[in-house]
Amino acid sequence: MQVTVKGKQLDVGDALRSHVTDTISALVAKYFGNPLDATVVISRDAHLFKADIQVHVGRGILLQSYGEATEPYPAFDDAAEKVAKRMRRYKRRMRDHHGRAAEEAPLLARKYILEAPPLDDGDADDQVDSLDAGTDAAQAGDEGHQPMIIAEMETSIQTLTVGEAVMRMDLTDIPALMFRNRAHGGLNMVYRRPDGNIGWVDPAGTGVQGA
Repeated sequence: MQVTVKGKQLDVGDALRSHVTDTISALVAKYFGNPLDATVVISRDAHLFKADIQVHVGRGILLQSYGEATEPYPAFDDAAEKVAKRMRRYKRRMRDHHGRAAEEAPLLARKYILEAPPLDDGDADDQVDSLDAGTDAAQAGDEGHQPMIIAEMETSIQTLTVGEAVMRMDLTDIPALMFRNRAHGGLNMVYRRPDGNIGWVDPAGTGVQGA
């Protein structure tokens, strides 16, 4: 497995680079036989050091974690422990899903990141209204209110069960995940609610559910 270690706002020395590479390699090899690659970014923000870890352990399976501390080693170790916990918790389920995923081609979709409009009179609510209005105007062809596209990428929409989608969202530590429901083939979404529970949007079932 290739491990890439990067520094942001700091120089990653040989000792820290070796510690990160050895730890990640040993950790992933303990749970997965053929991992793809891993990227670790160590950054500094004022008095805090932050560590971001991304590990591709299989086709379409990405683990992410984040840690911070007042020193770079504890920041990385914190993030690495979070990855380890997720690997221990989901190893069996991820292996089962990986076997099925190899038989099902993912649905490809375009993914965009839109620039947030500036605040109007300091009112945060106006920012949301302005973004909604800008999106509607763009759909209607009004170039004067079209939000700027910061990034355009291609993403894959995997075919999953609801349980697998919740697992994938938890593994990647993202707030929402769109997927193709294996039960009926329609597009669904799961998302993390403010109360900590998981919401599930199922247009085919004409309902929004909370878990």
